[in-house]
Amino acid sequence: MRLKNVPGSKEYIAASKFVIHDETERKGKVREYFSNDKPIRIEIGMGKGQFIYELARLNPDINYVGIEKYSSVLLRAIQKMEEEPLDNLIFIRMDAEEITDVFDKDEVDRIYLNFSDPWPKDRHAKRRLESRQFLARYKEILKSKGLIEFKTDNNDLFEFALEEINEEDWALLACTRDLHADAKLNEGNIMTEYEAKFSAAGNPINKYILQRKS
Repeated sequence: MRLKNVPGSKEYIAASKFVIHDETERKGKVREYFSNDKPIRIEIGMGKGQFIYELARLNPDINYVGIEKYSSVLLRAIQKMEEEPLDNLIFIRMDAEEITDVFDKDEVDRIYLNFSDPWPKDRHAKRRLESRQFLARYKEILKSKGLIEFKTDNNDLFEFALEEINEEDWALLACTRDLHADAKLNEGNIMTEYEAKFSAAGNPINKYILQRKS
């Protein structure tokens, strides 16, 4: 369960140099925060940042942006960055629905979706980060041949996500119902906090990789 109320978290985030604060006013200019031309990859709903921090640490030639809407959770990621800063990682506190207000056409190389909120009620389907509504947003910001990598232990959400794929826009490059038993897809896999917890409980992890066709 996500933490939702830590006193002072919003003020702490507002003062952090590891956070982009004027994101909607800087559309298409996220690269300026890195001062280089390296690829940009983003994680939407990063939680405490374990996954994206480790990715950034292992891949210094790639720029990473961690997106999280809950201040109290983002706070944990910022504190980790304060202990061990990385030049190729920065955070944004925002709702994923605003993603096209921040990133411009063809600006993003890859998107990671890890253990997203399943929004189990049917009337909330369009809020799921893997819905056709969100896939349309991702298509606007991803480069041609850009990738989406999605992991979840929720089988119903995974089935929904597969059904939402428009084959005219996306190619399903890889799909597994048990990531940790798939030697090829699991090679180099970095586990999130939730993944470690669910896997330890014996839950198989689903994963797909989508590629934008054009």
